[in-house]
Amino acid sequence: MDVLEAIQTRRAVRDYTGDRLTEADLRPLIAAASWAPSALNGQSWQFTVITDRDLLKRISDESKAWTLKTIADLPRPDHFRDLFRDPTFDIFYHAPALVVISAARASQWATEECALAAQNLMLAAAEKGLGTCWIGFAREWLNTAPGLEALGLAADSLVVAPIVVGHPRTTIPPVPRKPAFVNWIGDRRGLYGKEQAGTEQAAPENGSRAGNP
Repeated sequence: MDVLEAIQTRRAVRDYTGDRLTEADLRPLIAAASWAPSALNGQSWQFTVITDRDLLKRISDESKAWTLKTIADLPRPDHFRDLFRDPTFDIFYHAPALVVISAARASQWATEECALAAQNLMLAAAEKGLGTCWIGFAREWLNTAPGLEALGLAADSLVVAPIVVGHPRTTIPPVPRKPAFVNWIGDRRGLYGKEQAGTEQAAPENGSRAGNP
């Protein structure tokens, strides 16, 4: 699988088999994440891997309770209120592993660098046939004092990307993408053989484009 195929086949997986992952499964994903770009090559990220089912359940329960406090600020609040009140709902979808990417809060580019590392990790997982999902609902509680303590992180840490990893139960078909909105500024002769200017809608998958010819 090449990188473009990994980009196009990666999906947010929310249904996992019961198969566990080993350290040998997860280490290559973290290695790939560590090759992400970072400001001044600071590599500020830190990776916390959780496979303990009791801790995963605790984080899920605490995160649901925390989110219910601010449910009115979410889209479709009634839907999420019912979901998070359900004691059987696991925000990690019973995935066997959670990789939390964090950095020191004082790092100027902590969010950007951790997000870039997260994308590398998810693409590497896709290449190996594993599923991932960035669980945004876990982030708020994990950034509280009890949450950071549960992860064994310093009090000045910032959790950016909680990502579950596991074996997908089913194959998720391609999801359509909107044409990319592109505003070209400058000489485009290197692209289309003659100079053109303006704005176009470019379809990323089949190479066709709409808008200016």
